[in-house]
Amino acid sequence: MKPSLLDFTQQELLEQIKPAFRVKQIFGWLYHNYADNFDDMKNIPKALKEELGEKYIVNPLKIVRKEESSDGTIKYLFELQDKKTVEAVWLKMKDTLRNDAGEVLQEAKYTICVSTQVGCKVGCSFCLTAKGGFTRDLSAGEIVAQVVNLKRDNEHKHNRKINIVYMGMGEPLDNLDNLAKAIEIFKEDDGLCISGKRQTVSTSGLSNKIDKLGKMDLGVHIAISLHAVDDELRSELIPMNKAHNINSIIEAVKRFPIDTRKRVMFEYLVIKGKNDDLGSAKKLVKLLHGIKAKVNLIYFNPYEGSDYERPSRDDMMAFQEYLVQHGLLCTIRDSKGIDISAACGQLKEKTQNELEETNI
Repeated sequence: MKPSLLDFTQQELLEQIKPAFRVKQIFGWLYHNYADNFDDMKNIPKALKEELGEKYIVNPLKIVRKEESSDGTIKYLFELQDKKTVEAVWLKMKDTLRNDAGEVLQEAKYTICVSTQVGCKVGCSFCLTAKGGFTRDLSAGEIVAQVVNLKRDNEHKHNRKINIVYMGMGEPLDNLDNLAKAIEIFKEDDGLCISGKRQTVSTSGLSNKIDKLGKMDLGVHIAISLHAVDDELRSELIPMNKAHNINSIIEAVKRFPIDTRKRVMFEYLVIKGKNDDLGSAKKLVKLLHGIKAKVNLIYFNPYEGSDYERPSRDDMMAFQEYLVQHGLLCTIRDSKGIDISAACGQLKEKTQNELEETNI
């Protein structure tokens, strides 16, 4: 496979492409105009485009399917150069605000959820991605391309703010080098200029790599997929907990460099009859004591064949109320895209099943 131009930082391209001003032009085509191929780059000489075309491609992804929810969520399935597929999600977080005259007071706010691997090694029992096992890491360019493609497809101008969450397929810290490079490319001033504070890395808890990410000092936020308050249940939900138990994760989080104005996000997937009781809430308060934390309660998003069920609204509210009463900032994440294949790995699985049925 040819590398993509999106695989490189501006400095790396300066070392490969001369004269230097062409790199700034190319960066503009990639990240301001969302060029899909070399022909789109109108002010780049034909000879240079041909030379670059022999070594590189522009866009390493192709949209093969998308589903749009009534709430504005759009789930994308991408095909890579090797025909493998990954998912990304366009999430509308806030609607456009207008005054009585129809003038825009505040633009709609969006978050892009990206994948970092084809499949995943972690094997969480509640996750559909785990069913397919692990295939390979995504390159930095394949991570970056998800954001570029979604911004292009939604006509989202390059200078409009966007948040990125690394919460799609794969364990981001299992692909740390490519993840870190993608974060740096997103931050480039001549590119998308997405600061670290607008990027959140979600991890299932590789404690040693939480430390490594912290030492890189990329300025990103971290979210911990905790989901349980004792090692027995967490090991059922997340088998790698046996190697990276809850205590090791909590200690790594305490060492992680956090902006003093920000909090560490703890994601807590609430599953009916498993971890939705007030006893679990009490243990969670004790576990997070001393950490500037925010707990994000997430409804389990059911899918066909799952052994787990969605909790009741009443139990979610009671859980949240207990945490808030005991000093923890806590929100309930609104389920996005529940009327489409929004659960991680669901659109990929659905598409694969349909293909298999077609070929029978």
